Amino acid sequence: MNILALGIGNVVCADEGVGVHLCRTIEKNYKFTSAEHTLTFVDGGTLAQRLIPIIVEYDYMIMFDCVSTDDGKIGDVYFFDFDNVPDAINWKGSAHEVEMLQTLMMMDMVGDRPTTKIIGIIPEVISDTTLYMSEPVIKGSTLMEKTFLKHLDELGINYEKIADFDIQYVAQSACERDEI
Repeated sequence: MNILALGIGNVVCADEGVGVHLCRTIEKNYKFTSAEHTLTFVDGGTLAQRLIPIIVEYDYMIMFDCVSTDDGKIGDVYFFDFDNVPDAINWKGSAHEVEMLQTLMMMDMVGDRPTTKIIGIIPEVISDTTLYMSEPVIKGSTLMEKTFLKHLDELGINYEKIADFDIQYVAQSACERDEI
């Protein structure tokens, strides 16, 4: 199976960039192997519909993003299948969140959306222009990472920790010319 790990978010808007930052952090910190699956990490930023040509190439997608809920707290993590969204998720978040929802729905209409799992977190700060994330989101990103790794294990993908970059360091490096 061809699997996509897709980080979504605006990297210069505090917590809103957590999906991208976490995707990049995991990719840098782990080596993944599988005899039957491939795993590709993509920084999707806020591209939404422009990601369709990339997404359609995969059988399965795990998306990291912010989510909005009716009754959750900042830093709460949700893991769900896009075909079975929990009632608490209300999709009233940032513009990129709504655009990504519309993108996935458009892909459904033509039958191009791969099986889609979402690992989302409730952000605190999404309007400030900064690379610094809030403490509840940094703490919650650890649970997002564990959830992702557990799910990969269930899919039969092995992983080995090869580095120890923290998410805030990766976030602060997001706009540098040289890769970390």
